[in-house]
Amino acid sequence: MSFKITGLPVDEFRPLFGLSDSELAARGVIRHTATTPIGFPCRVTLQDAAVGQTLLLLNYEHQSADTPYRSSHAIFVSEAAQETAVVVDALPQCLAVRPHISLRAFDAAGMMTAAELSPGADLAPAIEKLLADPQVAYLHAHNAGRGCFAARIDRN
Repeated sequence: MSFKITGLPVDEFRPLFGLSDSELAARGVIRHTATTPIGFPCRVTLQDAAVGQTLLLLNYEHQSADTPYRSSHAIFVSEAAQETAVVVDALPQCLAVRPHISLRAFDAAGMMTAAELSPGADLAPAIEKLLADPQVAYLHAHNAGRGCFAARIDRN
């Protein structure tokens, strides 16, 4: 089954890029500098930031459905992000290198219908299995360790 993994819309975050640390703090946002090549995944580009690159750490509502599964969590967004990543029938770097990804399946009303835990490198079969269920409208991928939202996955 064909699938599409989409990063968050860059335009939602552009107004924050380049703000001073105090202006960011007033909005509940913290600037970080990537210190390792893996560990600072941008939710727009779906790539880990390069060492020395700055990212914004902020709370983001990734599941806005008015259900008990409504959810927000901390995410990183690279200040160098230019365009939203869309990856078709492949795994973006920020998912593939993670030891474990939690996939959460939702129906059209935003109710969770199933979940799977998979190593990042082996994620495609788990995605295809969950999307094979006609009740599933979309998936959310989360980093299993810290629980951070990673990306949305839809049928292509």
